[in-house]
Amino acid sequence: MDLRAHFSRFLSADPGRLHFAAHSHHPWPDVTREAQIRAWDDAARMQDDKWEAVLGPVTEACRAHVAGHLNLPDPSTLVFAPNTHDFVRRILSCMPLSGPSGRATRVLTTDGEFHSFARQVARLEEEGLVAVTRLPSEPGGDCVARLAEAAREGFDLIWVSEVFFHSGYALTGLEALAEAAGDAVLVIDGYHAFMARPVDLSGIAHRAFFTAGGYKYAMAGEGCCFLHCPPGLLPRPRDTGWYAAFGALAASDGGVGYAPGGNRFLGATFDPSGLYRLDAAMRWVAEQGLTAAAIHDHAVTLQERFCAGLQGTGLDPARLAVPLSEPSRGNFLAFDLDDAEAWQARLHAAGIVTDRRGRRLRFGFGLYQTAEEVDAALARIRRLPG
Repeated sequence: MDLRAHFSRFLSADPGRLHFAAHSHHPWPDVTREAQIRAWDDAARMQDDKWEAVLGPVTEACRAHVAGHLNLPDPSTLVFAPNTHDFVRRILSCMPLSGPSGRATRVLTTDGEFHSFARQVARLEEEGLVAVTRLPSEPGGDCVARLAEAAREGFDLIWVSEVFFHSGYALTGLEALAEAAGDAVLVIDGYHAFMARPVDLSGIAHRAFFTAGGYKYAMAGEGCCFLHCPPGLLPRPRDTGWYAAFGALAASDGGVGYAPGGNRFLGATFDPSGLYRLDAAMRWVAEQGLTAAAIHDHAVTLQERFCAGLQGTGLDPARLAVPLSEPSRGNFLAFDLDDAEAWQARLHAAGIVTDRRGRRLRFGFGLYQTAEEVDAALARIRRLPG
């Protein structure tokens, strides 16, 4: 598969760069530039009236794309925001407030969650507002079973990634966790899973929240994250913006009303250009006949070629956090290295873009790459100074 021509704007901006961080800032297909301009032109043409288009046809198109890729039964359960931290705050705002007993909100999670959630709950934990139980995310193979066992002890909120950002391990069997969660709110962070692996939420759509966005494998950039909101769960977030009043139902007690469906989690005024880009990227995916499964297969093929050529380079596939033999992994490889920082610096000097999380050096693979980029990276790695 060679789709490089569709990414010409990003790839030609720095022809000598070999970008292996698809899991971080994925290059955007050229159609998203046209969409960005269309967002500007719509604003000029309609000004204030643009919001009828943004919250109408543009949002509805994005909902349909996302719902199709997640196998959701009802697109109206989806809501959009500039980033997933907006959703972290709004979900946390639904949790019980400490009463006279002083009981903090009970949270079950892992030590492998991304900063949008991990930093926020750590800060609330400092104030005694939440009591957090963190299970080790590794080994990944029994993580769901360990979470399910712990969940039976009773929690208010369970938050877990489908693909861990620091290792690439992909959890399976989340239905068991949903069943064990009891009355707890279950949230799945799917940012490293959406459009990187097939995701089917049909069996737990009534039970689990799911959040992801366009910055990574959806190829639409920042500003277009989404949350699937199960019907009837968390109907009135305390953190609420005025857009959540559009089409609001009057509260039975005369209080603040909320819009139906996922729109109850809307915030306030935002830059809508990300939604234009997301719509364009997803339309392009459909036109190319691509699926998340095909994208994952392409990434796996490149991963295997990359690892096969590492002999003698100093990068040992035996140091992978998730080995190639493990099918439950995402679209990046994480090498566990004592000198990961030095490796990243040498690679950057050679024009190879990677990223690092502590001692984990990550190489990501995406649709804009072919075997040619893999071979070029291997050739540069072999020439690196010791």
